[in-house]
Amino acid sequence: MDALDELARRIRGLAGDDLRPVWFGDVLVFAAATVTEPMTSVTEPMLVLVVQGAKRSTLGERVFEHRPGQAVVFTVDLPLTSQIIDATPDRPFLTLGLRLRPATIAQLLVEGGPVPAGAQDAPGMAISDADDDLLDSLVRLLRLFDDPRELKVLGAGVRREVHWRLLNGPHAALVRQAGTADSRLALVARAVAWVRARYDRVIRIDDLAADVGTSVSSLNRHFRAVTSMSPLQYQKQIRLQKARMELLAAPHDVSAIGYAVGYDSPSQFSREYRRMFGAPPGQDAIRLQSAAIVRE
Repeated sequence: MDALDELARRIRGLAGDDLRPVWFGDVLVFAAATVTEPMTSVTEPMLVLVVQGAKRSTLGERVFEHRPGQAVVFTVDLPLTSQIIDATPDRPFLTLGLRLRPATIAQLLVEGGPVPAGAQDAPGMAISDADDDLLDSLVRLLRLFDDPRELKVLGAGVRREVHWRLLNGPHAALVRQAGTADSRLALVARAVAWVRARYDRVIRIDDLAADVGTSVSSLNRHFRAVTSMSPLQYQKQIRLQKARMELLAAPHDVSAIGYAVGYDSPSQFSREYRRMFGAPPGQDAIRLQSAAIVRE
């Protein structure tokens, strides 16, 4: 059986009939039977393999399409807008994900020796075709779910092998930086965590640079190279994503939610929200609620 065919069958079995994301520890399986509206999310460091269907994602001004057999590597928290563009009930969109562990990467670098250093300012997201070795390790990982005892005993080893395959794949330099404490990616990861913890406040770039231990010019250059946006643009994306999630539960409480995520001006909140999502806050929330009801 072809590796993608087997992965598709196993993902369908693990995802069940709900066709929603399902986590098993560090392993994610996701199935969707229909195309979707553009939805926002913040990634975490992980590998995502598209097994069936297709998805389009936007990071800043960069647009990516994820097709079957393509591995997407995220090495820092990134605010993405993504849309499933190819899915039907007979052939749903299917993905498999695995959280990346910097400690595992660091240990493998010690045991396995150096990998190419690559560019100094590697982006935090990359896509390539998955090679046979990576696909084989992912198939064996999902096979372990047939037997809980084998998963418990062997699962950690196979997850470790997946990290090793990534360290020897086309994005080795990017994955290496995720496990190196003094890398530029690690610096940006610290800056990202700082901004996310203060998404609803007024922030000063001087304070951010001082806290992560670099100059303002160096911070801005590395941050933009990794995330495709400036720290202030990143903060705005996080603010608006948080507002959108809150509005799904309370679509008529626009002003209060805008204030809660850091906007003192309702008009500025509405203007920036509309620029990002294509509709005013209340209207967008009602539209998303209606789409969710139709899918259910």
